Amino acid sequence: MIGNATFRHTNTALLAVTSVEAPVIVPSSDFDRDLGSALKRLGLSTRLLERVAGIKERRWWDQGTTFVDAAMEAGAKALAAAGIEPGQIGMLINTSVSRENLEPSVAVKIHHGLGLPSSALNFDITNACLGFLNGINLAANMIDGGQIKYAVIVNGEDSQSTQEATLRRLNHPDTTREDFMREFATLTLGSGAAAAVVGPADAHTGSHRVVGGVSRAATEHHELCVGGVDGMYTDAKGLMDGGLELVESAWHEAQDDNWDWANMDRYVTHQVSTAHTNAIVDAINLDPAKVPMTFPLWGNVGPASLPMTLAMESQNLNSGDRVLCMGVGSGLNTTMMELVW
Repeated sequence: MIGNATFRHTNTALLAVTSVEAPVIVPSSDFDRDLGSALKRLGLSTRLLERVAGIKERRWWDQGTTFVDAAMEAGAKALAAAGIEPGQIGMLINTSVSRENLEPSVAVKIHHGLGLPSSALNFDITNACLGFLNGINLAANMIDGGQIKYAVIVNGEDSQSTQEATLRRLNHPDTTREDFMREFATLTLGSGAAAAVVGPADAHTGSHRVVGGVSRAATEHHELCVGGVDGMYTDAKGLMDGGLELVESAWHEAQDDNWDWANMDRYVTHQVSTAHTNAIVDAINLDPAKVPMTFPLWGNVGPASLPMTLAMESQNLNSGDRVLCMGVGSGLNTTMMELVW
């Protein structure tokens, strides 16, 4: 296919990817307890989150810790792991869905907190759960083009206030069964943070090459999942059906464009639920043993979930392993990006 949705990088490497786990564990049984009367009134069983979504728990931040604090911590960890000084960074991209205000960007506070130079570009990219991969792609283009040498991509998410507002709303006596199911996905969210540093591959022997990949859109589905600070409303079946169709289409178009991803060493996917993961595995015939899962204990941490999973799985990867990062974001958009470890 002709167009910029297929991308190949010539000299970009992932130098480090790190994560920060939120410390407060919130079991799904707590939500069952809080929603006990509503579940009984609506004729819904308990343990829906664990049985249907496969999510046993998620995490929240300590009181006084913000998602921006966590993104800064993840960024500092990534810089240290990569051995790159803040003054060497040419660009910071924040990909968080969470935000405290409409302006200025979230990136400016992180830029300041990390002590980056005034010459470092900084801005937000928001594209639902796909933002982190979009950030790596953009940074790689600028590294390959010679505009910058190093970039740091960060993400921090905080699900607590949205979930607390949702629990209050679902406990209202006027809430219907349809209302409950429309907001069910909000209860699958979690809090966490991640960061990555990318730079020129030829200057870092042993780094992890960012090879390239494909992106595809199905924006006719832009109303299937709409979220705000007070809640998220989802057509779960429509989102699943539309997402699977988009992933299958992108997968087969990638094969037509000479990408061979049938026998990767690992498939690191955006973490949503048991049903979502199994559907993707079945649709494109992946080996489930090569698909690490973190959603049972972290929930869906939005754009942070894929890099957090990659950071965890990196301990099990060997030099030369081929890794396919796969994400789908509300809207709908999908990106598949190949790395060589």
